[in-house]
Amino acid sequence: MRILEELWYGNIEPTEYDTIACKEYKEVLRLITKNEEKLLATMTDEQKELFSRYTNAVQEYQTMAECLLFQSSFKLGAKMMVEVMDDR
Repeated sequence: MRILEELWYGNIEPTEYDTIACKEYKEVLRLITKNEEKLLATMTDEQKELFSRYTNAVQEYQTMAECLLFQSSFKLGAKMMVEVMDDR
């Protein structure tokens, strides 16, 4: 249970255990960055501000979605463990 205690007290960050991003992930991230730079170069200051607010909202949404996914995955893992323990 030590790992759960560390998680509870905030001493570990689950994303620290992420594996190195795969080649496909890195390529998509490169394309996003490249296209964002091109897009920003064509925008007015007002459009840049609107785009910035949009990307901030998308990032906030993604963070919430990742948190919900983590919670659901943890619950599923716990249910699986309970079922395995009941079989003994």
